[in-house]
Amino acid sequence: MTEGTGPRGWQIPREVAKALSALSSAAKQHLDPVLAELVMIRASQLNHCAFCLDMHIELALKKGESQDRIDLLAAWEEAGSRFTSQERAALALTEAVTVLTEGFVPDAAYAKAAQEFTETELAHLIAAITVINSWNRLMVTRRTAPGETAWHS
Repeated sequence: MTEGTGPRGWQIPREVAKALSALSSAAKQHLDPVLAELVMIRASQLNHCAFCLDMHIELALKKGESQDRIDLLAAWEEAGSRFTSQERAALALTEAVTVLTEGFVPDAAYAKAAQEFTETELAHLIAAITVINSWNRLMVTRRTAPGETAWHS
């Protein structure tokens, strides 16, 4: 293996993977399945997590998302009506939570999402964004390649 590729010699402990998987399932309970995958993809793009991108693109396609919209996801703000106002609010919140450049989530991003989602949905959306960021950080730190097993079975 060359430097910067492949695993770094450690695996994610089974109990950690199980806990994150359970949190991920719980977080997605009140979200549209395709919307949840768009959020997972966008956060993974921002975090440069190839493992999670590969997995969530595949899941999004299986759940009915189009390749065209996945291709435009990195430029969702410029994609016009390709994304609904609810999806746009979720993606803006995803970016705000993922990239805390100002040290907090801007009020405008939160307010827009609060207009588009019920209180329960919003709480689940924030949890989903949080858990994908956790997965991304584990996989990027480990340099897990797409399709690779990263935890003890």
